[in-house]
Amino acid sequence: MNARTHFRLVVLYVLVGALLLVLMGRLWTMQVLDGEHYRQVAAQNRTRDIVVPAIRGMILDDKGRPLVRNRTALVVSVDRTTLMRQKDRGEAVLKRLAGVLGIGYDELQKRIRLCAPGIKRPCWPGSPFQPIPVDDRVDPKRALQIMERQEEFPGVTAQFQAVREYPEPEGANAAQTLGYLQPITQEELDRRKGIRVTGYSGVDLVGRDGLEAAYDADLRGRPGVRRVLVDSQGRVTGTASEQAAEPGGHLVTSIDAKVQGAAERALRNAMKSARSQGHPADAAAAVVLDVQTGRVVALASLPTYDPSVWTGGISQEKYDALLGKKQGEPLISRATQGQFAPGSTFKISSTAAAVADGYPLNGIYPCPGSYNVGSRAFRNFEGQAHGDMNLHRALVVSCDTIYYKFAYEEWLRDGGTKPRANPKDPMVAMARKWGFGSRTGIDLPGESSGRIPDRGWKRRYWEATREADCKAAKQGYPNLERTDPGRAAYLKAIAAENCAEGYVWRAGDAANFSVGQGDVLVTPLQLARAYAAVANGGRLVTPHLGVAVVRADGSVVRRIPTPPAKKLDVDRKVLDYMRKALADVPKEGTAAGAFGGFDLKKLPVAGKTGTAEVYGKADTSWFASFAPADKPRFAVVAMISQGGTGASAAAPAVREIYEAIYGLGKDGKPALENGELPKDLPKPPAGSGGVIGAGTDTAEESPDASPGTSPGGAPNTVLTEGPGLPPSTAPRQESAASPRTTR
Repeated sequence: MNARTHFRLVVLYVLVGALLLVLMGRLWTMQVLDGEHYRQVAAQNRTRDIVVPAIRGMILDDKGRPLVRNRTALVVSVDRTTLMRQKDRGEAVLKRLAGVLGIGYDELQKRIRLCAPGIKRPCWPGSPFQPIPVDDRVDPKRALQIMERQEEFPGVTAQFQAVREYPEPEGANAAQTLGYLQPITQEELDRRKGIRVTGYSGVDLVGRDGLEAAYDADLRGRPGVRRVLVDSQGRVTGTASEQAAEPGGHLVTSIDAKVQGAAERALRNAMKSARSQGHPADAAAAVVLDVQTGRVVALASLPTYDPSVWTGGISQEKYDALLGKKQGEPLISRATQGQFAPGSTFKISSTAAAVADGYPLNGIYPCPGSYNVGSRAFRNFEGQAHGDMNLHRALVVSCDTIYYKFAYEEWLRDGGTKPRANPKDPMVAMARKWGFGSRTGIDLPGESSGRIPDRGWKRRYWEATREADCKAAKQGYPNLERTDPGRAAYLKAIAAENCAEGYVWRAGDAANFSVGQGDVLVTPLQLARAYAAVANGGRLVTPHLGVAVVRADGSVVRRIPTPPAKKLDVDRKVLDYMRKALADVPKEGTAAGAFGGFDLKKLPVAGKTGTAEVYGKADTSWFASFAPADKPRFAVVAMISQGGTGASAAAPAVREIYEAIYGLGKDGKPALENGELPKDLPKPPAGSGGVIGAGTDTAEESPDASPGTSPGGAPNTVLTEGPGLPPSTAPRQESAASPRTTR
């Protein structure tokens, strides 16, 4: 062997030795240093973790009647990820599944596609990695076909699950208050960082509105995890371990189903009556509030909808109807999100403001048919004059011109169109003290704040609308000129004025403000809170619905504390004075006709009518009240949009609600015995530990379930646009554009 060959062999020996050393080192690293890690990886190759969703808690009224509960349903779910891994992207499986379920293939495809901009419902807004429920009313025989032939249906599961049900006890719909559920999105799941920390999993539904959203953490429970053993083919061979799901708590609310049902019926009757008189009556709201505690006994809004529309998927047509004006935007709660000019019901604030500004509480004031604010005449309702009177009588007969006078004189003292530094604006300041222009703090998402216009708001509005006003001032209103030239000329003059000096707080703004017209907007809930403050002696309570969270056995998880009330900065003498005046409104004032034949001795009612003009629409009808007038317990407010006068539509609705509460109607059965609310927590209904229906409280996995397909599909399928619906649409605003008497 020559030297060259010998050198090559030595190099080869060294190379082989080095490779052996590297191999041995790598083996030592894997088996010794990283041995535990690889043992876990190996174990995971033969196990699968399946999330078991928790049973969501019920929502109960104050006596334990279910407003929302669960029922057992046989649900078929599809694992989209598994289908997408197949050569034909799951087409064959879906066609076989469509045949078994009796659903069109195209429809089935739509149900499992992911929501995205431009994709119409049905579609899947949740995580793409969770099973997608496609049918929640499956015949057991059809489900058995799927489970017996798993080789033909990879990625498809069928099992019992709990889905939401809305029994509507005593006719109580309360859809906007209860809210709805949607699947959790992948983005939300990523933000919550796993089920061990937050209690969320990829098969969860989350509350998107109403009480479902506000108390989601209490209702949803905590999902469990089942670890199953699988063979090399991915078939389940057994269970390695299981952490049981913890069911959610039941939410006890302050809503009384009988009162809620009565409020909804009263609104329907009022709208029907208004329409028979030629008014459009397109929407309505009612609030029943405990004046001492702020507990919301009823919160009604019309038009409403069947909340079960979310269960089992929602079509594009139904979804559009919920948000569309054609059906009246039923997804909006007019009670908490609707914003309307309050009309003369606002005079409780204006009266307090006038007295605080120096006008004598017991003074005598003229009430002519009209009053000149600058160069413009502002008139009473139908131009009626009432002579000289005190403020008590002014509230009873709803004299507007007295309040126009107050507002105009205050505006002049502030400097008129050239205001002094830091003008007082007493009526604006007083309205804010009553809580108008800010949220009440109710435990519901999406509450509107209303609007209390002031000088700053006027300038901001002018800056936003100046361009459009200047254009209208120049071009006029050609279309309107052909049909109503007088109106067109008036609007053109207004546009020219707004273009040049729309930022100025004018005398007309102040006058309109004093009677709840112009740009003033309130919600029915804000008005109910204000009248509760008159009734209880000056405490601005915080409306709330949640009372407690309880378990199925009735034990208390937590009591929801009553939010503290704020002190209303109004002299107690003024409140007492107004309380006595409002008690005469149903007896001899503007609501006397609506309460004709009502036993006011048995139940004295105090209240105020309001009729607010809305540009381009019929009048908004209001009645705000509390009762019993001598010992107030409930504040009841009703609003009928485009319903006519307050006395003709809203006042009869409030009367009907009181008759139902106290049993003063034809049937004589009170919704609340002796007009009292329950003092103790109710016991959940029997069998409330889980679901109502076929007999299981938890979703059980089939032993033949294919790997990677969780049996815990979402218990309430909502097929709609991702990443999820907003809590509400934009708040509705109804404001008056011109001075109007508000009776």
